[in-house]
Amino acid sequence: MYRKQSRENQNQIQFVSLEDLVPKDHILREIDRAIDFNFIYDEVKDMYVF
Repeated sequence: MYRKQSRENQNQIQFVSLEDLVPKDHILREIDRAIDFNFIYDEVKDMYVF
C-alpha cells in the first residue's frame, strides 16, 4: 500500500551504525572473528582504480 510522506518526514536524516544493527551473537560476527579476510584485498586490487 502506498502512503504519502509528510514534508516533515522527507527532510529528516537518520544516521545508523551497522555495528548497532547486527546482534553481538550473530553468526556473521563469529565468522568475522574466526577468519582473516584481508587476503581478499590482494586478490581484487587490480579491479579498483585509486
